[in-house]
Amino acid sequence: MSTTAAPSRTSFAWRGLFLRLHFYAGVLVGPFVLIAALTGVLYALTPQLESWAYSDQLRVPVSSQQLPLAQQIDAALATSPGGTLVAVRPAPQPGDTTRVLFAEKGLGESERRAVFVDPGTGRVTGDLVVYGTSGVLPLRTALDQLHRNLMLGEPGRLYSELAASWLWVVALGGLVLWITRARNSKRIRTHGLIGVWVLAGALFLSATGLTWSAYAGENVATLRESLGWTTPSLKIPGNSGDHAEHSSHSSSGAGHDEIDAVLGTARAAGIDADKIEISLPSPSGGAWKVTEIGRGWPTQVDAVAVQDGAVVSSVRFADYPLAAKLTRWGIDAHMGVLFGWPNQLVLLLLGGGLVTLVVLGYRMWWKRRPTRGFGRPTPRGQWRKAPPVALAALGAGVLVVGWFVPLLGISLVAFLVVDLLLGRREKSRRSVA
Repeated sequence: MSTTAAPSRTSFAWRGLFLRLHFYAGVLVGPFVLIAALTGVLYALTPQLESWAYSDQLRVPVSSQQLPLAQQIDAALATSPGGTLVAVRPAPQPGDTTRVLFAEKGLGESERRAVFVDPGTGRVTGDLVVYGTSGVLPLRTALDQLHRNLMLGEPGRLYSELAASWLWVVALGGLVLWITRARNSKRIRTHGLIGVWVLAGALFLSATGLTWSAYAGENVATLRESLGWTTPSLKIPGNSGDHAEHSSHSSSGAGHDEIDAVLGTARAAGIDADKIEISLPSPSGGAWKVTEIGRGWPTQVDAVAVQDGAVVSSVRFADYPLAAKLTRWGIDAHMGVLFGWPNQLVLLLLGGGLVTLVVLGYRMWWKRRPTRGFGRPTPRGQWRKAPPVALAALGAGVLVVGWFVPLLGISLVAFLVVDLLLGRREKSRRSVA
């Protein structure tokens, strides 16, 4: 015959404290997590949708011959795009088009205009605005901005940072509650079971999402820099940074005639990925930059600088610090590009799980809301029941985390203040009654 020791008053106090915190986050931050999960699911579907929606620009009949890149650039320039030639992305596979990239006034940050050229015939198939290093097309750009900032610019980034800041707190708090419930009760809710299954994914999305955030992201970048975990950058002689200033490139494309020789030099130096970008030098005599942009597995992001027919500097992914590699892999997995469609499928399941958790959480709260006579599942003031020493250590940890993840700290203080005011008003009403 086995006996189970009764839970102590302290364990009940800690459980009540976690339950109260889980309630705060679930009710007040739940909408932000819900929106982030829904928009993330939409974004995970975009590679296939993008390929279908822009097939006229992206796909051409396979040709037995391929024109030199210089001639493909000439074909793009013949359309008078009106911008400044800055880079070229050769067709990665037979049947794909080459992208000739131009900087234009009026485009947003990290946006360029891509003219799509049939590498076999030189026929221009169209032009579109592309965004970021990945060169995503307008559909995915719109969904990316919706997921990142609700298309509200920098102010909108606060929503996604708030969701990422609280997601790990909700996940770990829910795990504690599920463990204590499993130990003390035979009833295990569907909400808790789903939470356990998506726990690792939720922690991963929270950690990687914070690297893009406005405030916590700055602290992450500072920490990485202080520890020497930053991503190595390519040194380009004659250029003011990793990229030549777009405004200094010749709009007529003068100087691009040697691009095929540059590509040959880069290939001989080990730039062997299918997906690459060749950035033009500045007219003042800087170097060309040839970068691998393959974000799948294995990761191919090597880069070389080519000047006067020779490689003058290089950066290899194999030489990245481990933390920089983990950051690269984490970001790519978050975007669903690291492992192709299996990565997308995992994100779809994870996003669906988070949506289900939020909906079930609100349903549980609504069915047992105080106005229906159930009272509060966990009364206020649970922190007063916890051991003072442990509570002091917890408070110190909260201060550190709150400083490093500012929106978490600010919102937590706001929740506590609101709860305190509501508690005083309720106490006053009882006194009057």
